[in-house]
Amino acid sequence: MNNQTYQLLNAQINEELYSAYLYLTFADHFEARGLRGFANWYYIQTQEERDHAMLLRRYLLNEGKSPVMEAVAKPDASFKTDLEVLEAALEHERYITAKINAIYKSAQAEDDFRTMQMLDWFVKEQGEEEDNARTQVDQYKLFGSDPMALFNLDRENAARVYAAPSLVL
Repeated sequence: MNNQTYQLLNAQINEELYSAYLYLTFADHFEARGLRGFANWYYIQTQEERDHAMLLRRYLLNEGKSPVMEAVAKPDASFKTDLEVLEAALEHERYITAKINAIYKSAQAEDDFRTMQMLDWFVKEQGEEEDNARTQVDQYKLFGSDPMALFNLDRENAARVYAAPSLVL
């Protein structure tokens, strides 16, 4: 693994931990609004992002590299509407996708096939993450102004359960 890929993977650990903090902030927003289903959705996102960081950490350790933990920035918690939160989540997932793609390009430039293979899982995961975030935005735009429909969306989100990643490193 070249130094650039190592540095990018290390930075991605921090990005994933920041994502966990960000989504916990989103969960708190929805808790305060009484939308516990939406809060559950983002609490589960928090768990997923933390696990993504741990997967990257484990990969570095398996490759004989030392992970370097950096400070995690405080997320911006100033949202006026529920839709702003959902749109911020979609934007954030697009940002994370770009970061994963940059790591992949770095590994590819050095023919680092093990890192590319590990990142294949993250590339697929980011496709799912963006789709899920886009669906949340689209559904809220369609139904969020109707109290009964919002209640039903909230109940649907409350039914989501956490499934740990199945990536074996």
